[in-house]
Amino acid sequence: MAVAVLWTATYSTAGAADRIVTPSDNEDLAAIVEQAAAGDRIILRPGNYKGAFTIRKPMVVQGDPGAAILGNGRGTVVTIDAPDVTLRGLEIRGSGSNLETMDSGVFATAAAKDAVIEDSLVTENLYGIYIHGAQDSITRANRIIGRKEGRLSEAGNGVTVWNAPGAKVLSNDISYGRDGIATNASKRNVFSENRFHNLRFAIHYMYTNDSEIRGNVSIGNVVGYAIMFSSRLKIIDNVSDGDRDHGVLLNSANSSLVTGNIVRGRLQPESRWTTAGSRESTQELPSDDEPPRSDGDVSGLRAGPEKCVFVYNANKNRLVGNEFNGCGIGIHFTAGSEGNIMSGNSFINNRNQVKYVGTRYLDWSQDGHGNYWSDNPAFDLDGDGVGDNAYRPNDLIDKVLWTSPQAKVLTTSPAVQFIRWAQAQFPALLPGGVVDSHPLMEPPAVHAEVRQ
Repeated sequence: MAVAVLWTATYSTAGAADRIVTPSDNEDLAAIVEQAAAGDRIILRPGNYKGAFTIRKPMVVQGDPGAAILGNGRGTVVTIDAPDVTLRGLEIRGSGSNLETMDSGVFATAAAKDAVIEDSLVTENLYGIYIHGAQDSITRANRIIGRKEGRLSEAGNGVTVWNAPGAKVLSNDISYGRDGIATNASKRNVFSENRFHNLRFAIHYMYTNDSEIRGNVSIGNVVGYAIMFSSRLKIIDNVSDGDRDHGVLLNSANSSLVTGNIVRGRLQPESRWTTAGSRESTQELPSDDEPPRSDGDVSGLRAGPEKCVFVYNANKNRLVGNEFNGCGIGIHFTAGSEGNIMSGNSFINNRNQVKYVGTRYLDWSQDGHGNYWSDNPAFDLDGDGVGDNAYRPNDLIDKVLWTSPQAKVLTTSPAVQFIRWAQAQFPALLPGGVVDSHPLMEPPAVHAEVRQ
């Protein structure tokens, strides 16, 4: 689509100008961007404009409502290859489909320091926004919708951050595609107040250190927050609501603070498991507003996530003040994870509160302050808010069931009941594992909340 440009009479002290662009049959937008001076502002009136161009000078390109930059189905729609560029208020769609060439709606190169991409609709692209080395860039208040067809392995991410120290991704709504935000080989990043749905992972961390994940909401994804091979993170006040496999996954994530987060399970369609790897595995969940069936039938539904938290070879982390509610397993702790602090958390209505795979004794309390366990029948005779007896979430029978799941058919047998009674009477029979020596009688308040 060719365009015409009107040159305004308003200039800044540095000689920069506003350029008002409207659809016409005279010039194309790529030529106007190329001819603009550094510092100019290009304002697009409503209409469609031809994409697949590169911005090579500092400038602002912004659109009035209804202004759309359309790709031709090959390559990237808009490439930013200069510092101090702002894209604002645009619809950007129609990239190519090549994962190797990172075809994107917006691609910010290492030269795009301090780029700002905001208030835009980025849709029908392979990758939505790709921050490829653009330090201190800001991706803010965009609606990013990936492609809804094909397998998840063939999709790109909503926002990808690669080796972009200081980049921030703030207040975006991201859906479909593969991962909401995927980061690799970066540092000092902030991902805050974003909302994710219909994705594989809401946030996927790889080799990204000294960064912050705060106030995000993940609804109905396969995994909420997958944190891998990263250190010194702050994971604060996030929500995972009805994610399928894990709310929070810590795999080789070390020396991090995990606090104020809520992982909430709910009944989900069984098809989310049977269609793994396809778009159907990230289908919309039943609304909380839907009334329960009068006959109580829950056939075709399954509780998820399977694990509120999965901790695998993650060391020296502080998990404090979180709520893990309604999962198959509250927390699965394995693979030699050492030196972690667990206190002030609430484990509520999980089918198994803890699955600890190991032989050591771990006391999940700190300075006389443990965690809340909804299945703990403890008394508090002195009224100090702490149970009078230690809480043990697992026993010998649990360990047998983990190694031989077929033994579940025996759990109601007299022999199993006798073993459990004997362990309760003689604590020395209990195996090594998790103990909370100061269990809380009431769940601590958690301030994170679902923002619809």
